[in-house]
Amino acid sequence: MEVRVPALDDPGRTARLMWTHFEPVHAVTYFHPRARAAYEAVGLRGYWRGYFAGRAAPLGPTEAAPVIAAFFNFAPPMVSRALPAVWRLATPQEALRARLTGAVQALAELTYELPESHLVEAADLLEEAAAAVEPAGRVLGAANAALPRGEYPLARLWQAATTLREHRGDGHVAALVAADLDPVETLTWRVAVDMPLQNLLGRGWSEEQWQAARGRLAERGWLGPDGEPTDVGRARFQAVEDATDLAAARPWRTLGPDRTDRLRELLEPMARACHTVIPENSPIGLPALQS
Repeated sequence: MEVRVPALDDPGRTARLMWTHFEPVHAVTYFHPRARAAYEAVGLRGYWRGYFAGRAAPLGPTEAAPVIAAFFNFAPPMVSRALPAVWRLATPQEALRARLTGAVQALAELTYELPESHLVEAADLLEEAAAAVEPAGRVLGAANAALPRGEYPLARLWQAATTLREHRGDGHVAALVAADLDPVETLTWRVAVDMPLQNLLGRGWSEEQWQAARGRLAERGWLGPDGEPTDVGRARFQAVEDATDLAAARPWRTLGPDRTDRLRELLEPMARACHTVIPENSPIGLPALQS
């Protein structure tokens, strides 16, 4: 008798389930010491230099404006301080090599107990899913999908996870824009719902901007007089999350339920290992691993 994970029968739930498995693999690039060291080795000292250079590098030596739009939730002056200045420290090609080197070294440390065959199978399946992303309207997803294929299993695995992650993020930004939420309103909502404010203060927004965003959400009826989320706000933001999940479902439809479930099994021990180096209240809003 066939046993199937219930979420795999629902495209949106499948997309969210798989996100909880591949996102931690990508996220080591933000939190593992080896990733930080790889950026520093090419002259990108300081966390935010590595972050902006590494994440923007697939776009080429871009100015700040496209990154403000694509990254969505950083205050424009903060992005403008980083770009294009980081390209005087390291070229996009050097930043790409550094981010892949650091991520692979981090994953090698975290997955050393897994056999090579496990890593190869996971990389093959995740690459196949990533090859099915729709690039239209997905700037960061498309830019990552166009990068050369990695040479080794962990490099292929991390790059595929990154393509899927940015593809999903592009869809999330589209859903936020469709809901008429601006960046600081979105962050303010997350603080009201489930994220400590101090985790997001590094995005560059002023106290006046935070306060104004809280006021706008209250005027819409998303926040009550006590600053707590209302039922209206929760329902409308859930619609954003549902749209995000559906927009990220195509790779898993392409892979099919059986191979998607097999990939979930392969990714689970890796995701758990990656969670050990990711802060519990991480500022990227990393979801809990779903089984």
